[in-house]
Amino acid sequence: MDFNDTPEEAQFRQEVKAWLAEQAPRYDLQNHNGLDVDGQLALGREFQALKAGRGYAKVGWSKELGGMGGTPMQSVIYDQEEEHYRFPTVFFGISLGMPIPVIRRFATEEQKRRYLLPALRGEEIWCQLFSEPAAGSDLGGIRLRAIRDGDDWVLNGQKIWTSYAHISDFGVIVTRSDPSVPKHKGMSYFFVDMKSPGIEVRPIRQAAGGGEFCEVFFTDVRVPDEQRLGEINGGWQVAIATLMEERFAVTDAAGGGPQLLDTLRLVKEQLPSVAEDESTQQLMADWYVAESGINNFYARLLTGVSHGQLPGPEAALSKLIIARKLQVQSAAIMDFFGPAGAIFPEAKVLRSNDYRMAWLEAAGYRIAGGTDEILRNTIAERVLGLPADLRPDKDIPFEEFN
Repeated sequence: MDFNDTPEEAQFRQEVKAWLAEQAPRYDLQNHNGLDVDGQLALGREFQALKAGRGYAKVGWSKELGGMGGTPMQSVIYDQEEEHYRFPTVFFGISLGMPIPVIRRFATEEQKRRYLLPALRGEEIWCQLFSEPAAGSDLGGIRLRAIRDGDDWVLNGQKIWTSYAHISDFGVIVTRSDPSVPKHKGMSYFFVDMKSPGIEVRPIRQAAGGGEFCEVFFTDVRVPDEQRLGEINGGWQVAIATLMEERFAVTDAAGGGPQLLDTLRLVKEQLPSVAEDESTQQLMADWYVAESGINNFYARLLTGVSHGQLPGPEAALSKLIIARKLQVQSAAIMDFFGPAGAIFPEAKVLRSNDYRMAWLEAAGYRIAGGTDEILRNTIAERVLGLPADLRPDKDIPFEEFN
């Protein structure tokens, strides 16, 4: 199999390289040391608008939806080239990775026209309201209630670990609409205006110094029925589609944290004796093999998505590998530096590709979008066809055990 660029792909790569190099002096965060989160967000919105203007925000989407009508490999090529820079796009990753693809799939044509383009341009940001204090890995255990009241639904309850809820304009949310039926059959899915009366957002201070994760409280929040995605009590199917998009969104080899080329450069320049060690070279080779495999797997998944398929359970495989790679790789770099590797720099915002930041966030990364254990069950049952795990509460009405 030939993984080299075709002439057309090589030409596209050169076009992308030239455009990104042109934007770097203004938008690469390496040229903006000390810029706080608000400044990064403002800069990010500028860059995202330019990116969307060329169709790069969603390369594989049609031009009518705001993309450029590109091929799956062109999507991969653009992502590969952007990884060489530190553009402030982290604020839009959740928005464009999970909620917006779901809006594209389940919303009305009028809603798509209203919401897709502003999100691609960075004008509006979306969040994903799934986890609750009593429902994390088992999403079927959610308790936030949605009660029908005329043409509206009234929402009461709490969500937690919602990324960037404090800067989001809209969010997608899964709710408990009928507790009298088994847990997966009584859920409804909506999108909500995050500025609605009754919504309170509280950022959670993290060990790394950030506050992008939030608690979100709903008190008598009214949501029009026209903002329901999927059937009444059919929210589980939409939620699964969202989770598949989430796992797909993190299946590229980047996966957050330091990139392999950055790691190689860091070790060669600052730790030449470590770079010459045979065990280090073996470790780096293993990381390269894993990264190459995931890149190729990502291209295969992207081909299916470009043909209208939802990301399937196979996406769980790459998410498992990437999350573990992030944890092992960042810990190894800290070990390379010895005691100095655990000293954190004084900075308002620690760089997202800093190995220390990656190490702090790696454990959470293995939880978000499904824990390692949940993903292994998914692979065993839905990919390998092994017997299903025992689930004694599967057919019991939700209200009987909650």
